[in-house]
Order: sequence, then structure tokens, then C-alpha cells
Amino acid sequence: MFGSSTDEVTPCGKSQYGQRSKDRSGRNETTSYEAVSASSSCSNRGDGASSGHSALQPTAHPGQLSHSFQKGMTNSSLLASTSESSSHRGHGGTLCRTSRPAGAMGTHPARTPLTDYSITSCSSGAAASSASVMVALVEGRGLARGEIGMASLNLRCPELVLSQFADTGTYAKVITKIHILVPLEILMPDTASEKGKGTKLFNLVTENFPGVTFTAVQRKYFNERKGLEYIQQLCAPEFSTVLMEVQAKYYCLAAAAALLKYLEFVQNSVYAAKSLRVIFKGSEQTAMIDSASASHLELVVNNRDRRSEHSLLGVLNHTKTAGGARRLRSNILEPLVDVDTINMRLDSIQELLQEEELFFGLKNVIGHFLDTDQLLSVLVQIPKQETVQIAEAKITHVIQLKHTLDLVPQLKMVLKNCNTALLKAYCTSLEDSRFDVILEQIKTVINDDTTYLKGSLHMRTQKCYAVRPNINEFLDISRRAYTEIVDDIAGLVSQLGENYGFPMRTSFSTARGFFIQMRLEGVVLPEGKLPSEFIKITKHKNNYSFTTADLMKMNDRCDEALREIFHMSYVVIRQLLSTIHEHIHCLYKLSDAVSMLDMLVSLANACTLSDYVRPDFTDTLAIKQGRHPILERMAGQLPVSNNTYISEGCNFVIITGPNMSGKSTYLKQVALCQIMAQIGSYVPATYASFRVADQIFTRIGISYIIHNISDRSLIIIDELGRGTSAEEGIGLCHSVCEFLLSLKAFTLFATHFLELCQLETLYPNVENQHMGVQHTRSSDSGTDSVVYTYLLQRGCSEDRHYGLRAAEMTSLPSDLIKEAKTVVSKVSQQLLSRHHCDPETLQQRAVYHLATRLLQAARNSRLDPDSLRMYLKGLKKQYEAELQAAEQPVATL
Repeated sequence: MFGSSTDEVTPCGKSQYGQRSKDRSGRNETTSYEAVSASSSCSNRGDGASSGHSALQPTAHPGQLSHSFQKGMTNSSLLASTSESSSHRGHGGTLCRTSRPAGAMGTHPARTPLTDYSITSCSSGAAASSASVMVALVEGRGLARGEIGMASLNLRCPELVLSQFADTGTYAKVITKIHILVPLEILMPDTASEKGKGTKLFNLVTENFPGVTFTAVQRKYFNERKGLEYIQQLCAPEFSTVLMEVQAKYYCLAAAAALLKYLEFVQNSVYAAKSLRVIFKGSEQTAMIDSASASHLELVVNNRDRRSEHSLLGVLNHTKTAGGARRLRSNILEPLVDVDTINMRLDSIQELLQEEELFFGLKNVIGHFLDTDQLLSVLVQIPKQETVQIAEAKITHVIQLKHTLDLVPQLKMVLKNCNTALLKAYCTSLEDSRFDVILEQIKTVINDDTTYLKGSLHMRTQKCYAVRPNINEFLDISRRAYTEIVDDIAGLVSQLGENYGFPMRTSFSTARGFFIQMRLEGVVLPEGKLPSEFIKITKHKNNYSFTTADLMKMNDRCDEALREIFHMSYVVIRQLLSTIHEHIHCLYKLSDAVSMLDMLVSLANACTLSDYVRPDFTDTLAIKQGRHPILERMAGQLPVSNNTYISEGCNFVIITGPNMSGKSTYLKQVALCQIMAQIGSYVPATYASFRVADQIFTRIGISYIIHNISDRSLIIIDELGRGTSAEEGIGLCHSVCEFLLSLKAFTLFATHFLELCQLETLYPNVENQHMGVQHTRSSDSGTDSVVYTYLLQRGCSEDRHYGLRAAEMTSLPSDLIKEAKTVVSKVSQQLLSRHHCDPETLQQRAVYHLATRLLQAARNSRLDPDSLRMYLKGLKKQYEAELQAAEQPVATL
């Protein structure tokens, strides 16, 4: 587990563990430890066991498993990908054929690995998105083409997720879901991926995911009847209602059958009965953000530097566990659409911000949890072969399970006085009596002082002495032998130090075992060299590391003793695991609680680092002094803030302005704030109100938007038609705008085509805004310069010819600039003469605006009577001003 750590061992009989450090070159330095003598651990655990533990004493002879254990055999080899298709045979014939998509040669990842048995408490964006998900995908045939069945299972979390939905010919929903999952491997029927005859779905998926392994599984394994049997057999009782949801979902059941059969084939292990969390996830439960929009908005990855934390996930991710980070990432990519659930999260964050004791208490306790999802995943898997590696891993898992369950009372204590509904619900879920039942069963076998520790030697010692004494006499004998060997090693190093007069100390690493270290400070070496007795010498700065032939032999004896200890311990641990399997489902509650609490604390922590405000949910998108959350993180100071107002009566905003004036940044800011609000986070503003969006689009292809848009979508379009001629671009934009104007979706449309501003005079629900700039002239050189204010202002951009202004700042001849201005002036006058603002239209527009604002006030106002009276008077003055302006209309472009 901790293969790169190095521990120092001294024969003082104490155990402390330190932390690994690195020098600037990235190499591991040795960290000193007050270390463990195995004899002291043995004496601490030795004779105090009661005879009541004999109920789990194994009847098997210790040599029963010894053959495979002593050889250290692995249970199966990895199935390697090749540039050509290769068949893998299981029991009774060919199961699958694996191939790489074209263009992925040389960079393709390895095939599905065996389960990773290491479980840590680290949390990072990388950990949240690292590939560990297996996906099976199948499409209906004939009249059912376009009906997609999908099953996914995270190898680090025993959760089988089923989905079935109808998709369009672009398969955008499939691509988006796969992007969210970050799959390690994708399984599809062999009939969909035949050479030269691949289906459109197969071709699109392989094209969009060139770095993912694709495996063609025989079509017969995509069997919906077998899939339903698998789910009935493996689904935990707490989630059995999913059977009613999926009984008629034939395609997702077929995908589940192929996936589970393939995992059994590759992993060489099966899941215990009634152990999996099975859920059906429909596409209507969360807002949809397509993969191109997620990339454009930099939701989880920065586009310039994938290692950078300058993304929305990087801004909000202050989680302490890998499960919390995964949950935050998932929520960002699939925001909630249920207002009640969102408000429950916001209530919890508000309580965390108001109650410092609760906030810091949760932050401290959650930081001690390991990856509960991954721990649960390995606990419910039953290996078909038993090796020394699996035995050692299972012992570790039991220790980690004990460590996790020991934290449950502390978590309950922190939550006991909470007030919000969500925190109370999680506190109640921790009252499950099965936590205590499992812990008591563990304590009948495992020593009370056994705990999870960092550091390879100390965790190794914990595993050696985890099982109580007097349960297995052969185990006790093996441990005494191990203790004697470790004491002999400490004595050997001490004797060598005395013989040569060197300050030697015993150290340990997983890779080298026990070895000798010596600092050179104050040491004079004969002839500048170490004695010939010392071999495998390495030097790092002022430290020598080396060993001797005798010490290497002792290491071999020590390893042999360890194999016997793990063998004997596993006989006991295996029986323990069989008794706790029936109660293990309660860990799903714990995993859910820890990951959600970790995410809520992380979102609350983000509020403490910046000035965020709790959002409201109405039928209006209104943001006062909103800021770009990623830009705020990058700049380290408050960026320029802007206001936003979109309602049903004014749901289409056209934004103009020169290049680099801040249009694109503003559009992304609105979308990011919308997403933050819908995951239950506070937002960077002084006031914020949102209408829940079921889909969020950025400019990814107008055809896709048109085919998938709804009245509750949020659409961000940035400079549509910029790659065409002006006439074609204006025509395309005008037709798209008219289509979008027929819907109630909220649209922000940034463009350089000022002709589109005329739409404001034709449609009452259109509003023109622009990013302001200031022009200054140097008194010394007489040259013009542009100052960007980054402030959004009402109306169409007055700086209509910013291209000419930019040309003036170059070295172009003044005659050319003058001629260009003349031509532009004539063209503008011709266009101006064609457009007139009809006074009657302007009056109707004023009435429309007044009516919609009154309606908004009636629906959403929380003002007291005096404030409401002042607001209505302001509306009256604004209405009168608009009517007065309508009497003297001015033609505009």
C-alpha cells in the first residue's frame, strides 16, 4: 500500500510513524522514526485475550492454503490491449474481443486491472475524476434504434447505475453521460463494432473517446433476462425498489448482464449476494450540460493546463475525502433541478456558516475517514482464488473497517445538535444499530488497540498482530518467530555499529525490507569508503543506505514468517467477513452521509474564502454585482462585477461590444453562477435569484440546441456566424434569434453584428446591452488608446466602428483610413434609412415592460409595504419616461 515510504527502526521497543518527504528533485528522503520493536507489539497483545474468542477458531489445518500463499501467485493476469483485435477465452469459449480505436495506438491505457486494494483518505480533483468506471452500452435495433441502454459500475464503489433513454441521431446524451463517467473501459456488442461495419453509435463513441479501451462482447451476453436475475441476486435489500423501475427497461438490463459477466471474467471475483447498490438514473432528474459546454465553461478541467485548479471544481473543492470530491464533481456536471433538494442543501450550508463549532467539528471528523466507497467495494467482493496478496489486503480492509466504524460515534456527536432537515436526516441514518453489531463482531477477533496507521512498517505491524492471541495457536507461533527475527535484525545492526564505530540505524521500506542507514556528519571513513561487508550502497545527500548479506537473509526469513502470519490470519478473517456480510449494507448509509457532509463542508468553506451570497429560486434570473468565480480565484482579488436580469417578459439579451471587452467572460460568469446555485452552493454576488434550468447550452452547434431546447433552458451563444461573410452571418443569426424568441428559454446572445440590435424594436422581450469602452488620446503622441471598463451597460454599443479605431492604432496610411471611414458612413446611412422606430410599437413595448414587471413583483416580491410603494413609484416614472421617448423616436441600428 505504501510502497514508497521508508521507516527507521531502533531496538527501543516503541513505535512512532512519521511522514515521507521529498526533496526538490522529487526523490524520497528518508524520514527518521522512533520505531517499533516487534517484540513490544507482541507483548502488548500477548496474553490478555479471553477464551471467549474460540468460537471463530478455524478447523482447517494451517497447510490448507499454503501452496498458493507461499508462491504468492496472483489470481489472474491482466488482459492486455493490442493494436489488433484479440480474443479472450473464459470458461467454455470466447467472451470478448478487445480493440483500440484508430489513432489511439501507443497511448492506449492498459485493460481493466484487478481491483485496487489500496484505500487512502486523499482527496483531490484528480482522485475524483481518475478512470475506474466500467461501462456497458447497447442500442436497440430496427424500430427501436435510438433507444439506449447503459450500465456502469465504479470499481472503487459497489454501485451499479442503470440508464435507459431515447437519443437523437447525434447521440449527444450518450456522449455527455460517458464524459461524466470518465470510463476506463467501454463494452459494446460485437455486432455493433464489426470491422468496417460499425454502427453510427460505435463510430461516434470511439471518435470522442480515443483514449478509452473498447471491448466487443458477444451479443448473447447482452441478455435482459440474465440481467434481471443478476440484479435480483446482487441488489441490497435497501435498494430493492429499483426492481420495479427496471423490469421493463430491457436495454439497460441487457447492458447490466454483459457488464457483470465481464467483470467476473476479468476480475476473477464475484460480488457477494445482496451486496450492491443498484440505482436507475433517468435523464430528467438532473440538468443536462453537454460535454462541449462543460469543457467550454471549464467546469472540472482548466483548458490551458489540466493540472491547474483554475476550474469551477478547483474553486469549490475543499473536500477531505475522495468520495466527497467525486460527489462534488458529479454534481457540477449534473446539477439538481429539484428546488426543495437544493434549498435543503442551502439551509445546511447556512447553518454550517453560522455555527463554527459544527463547521470545524465536521471538518475535523470527516478528515479522518478513508474512502468508504472503495472500502465497501472490496469488502463485498469474493475472490475466486486466494493468494498472499489477497490475504494481506483483506486483513487491511478489516482494520480499515474498524477504523471507519470507530469514527461513527464521533460523527454522531458532532451532528446531534444540528437544526436543518438534511443534517438531521444524516444524523438519524447514523443511528443504525448495525454499525455497533459489525464493530462488536470485529472486536471479538481483532485487538482493541489495532488501528489504521500511515507508514509501511507500522501498518505491517498492525496487520501482523491484528488478530487476537489464543484464537489460532499456529498464528501465535508464527508471530513469535517474526518477533524474534525483527529483534535479531535490530541486534545485528546494533552490533555492526559497535564493531565499526559508525552511527548506524535500522530503517525499513516496502521495496527493500529492513536495511541500514547512516549519516556522514562527523564520520571518517577509512580510505573514504565503507567496509566491503556492506553491499547495495546508495548515497543521498549526507545519508548512506546499505545492507549486508546476513541482513538480506534475515529479510527473507522475515518475509516467510509474514506469509505464514497472513495465511493464518486470513483463515480467521475470512470467517469474520462471512459473518458481517449480512450487515454490511449499512455502510452505504455511512458512505452517502460522509460524502454529502464532506461536499457541504467544502461548499461552506468556499464561502469563507470569498464574499458569496445565498441564492433564491424564482422565475427570474437576477444577479446583482455578480463575479466570475474562476477569474476571482485566479486574480486573487475581486474582478469587475456586473448585474444580470432576465425574466419571462425579457428573456432574450443581445450583448455587443468590441473584442476583449469582456463579453465571453460575462457569458461564462452567468452560466457558472447558475450551475453553482443548482448544486446548492452560494454564489459570488451581493444578491442572486435563479430560475431552475433543465439544460444549459453554450455555442456547440445550433442544430443540437434547436433539437434539444426547452422552455426552461439557459442558452449562451457567443458570436454565432463569425466565420462567414457579414451578410450570411447576419442572416443566420437573425433566423436563429427569431426561432429562439418563439420560446421561453433564457438566452444571452453576444454578437458583433450590430444589425441584430434592431430586434429590440420588433420584439418586446428583447433587450440590448453592451460592454462599455472608453477612448483616450495621448496629449504627447496624439495617438488613441482604448480602455476597457468591463461594465455591462444598457443599449446597443455606441462604438460601432471599433475595427476602424483599431486600424487607426496601426501603421496603415491615413489616406486608407479616411477612405474606409467615408465608405462606412455611406453604408450606415443607407441602413439607417431603412429602419424606423414606430412610435406605436414603442408605446406597446412600454406597456409590455410595465405589465411584466408588475407580474414579477406580484409573484416574487418580499418587500415590506413602504419599500413596495417606492418600487411601484419607480416603475411608474420609468413607464412615463418610456412613453415620452416614444413620442420622439430615434432610428437606431
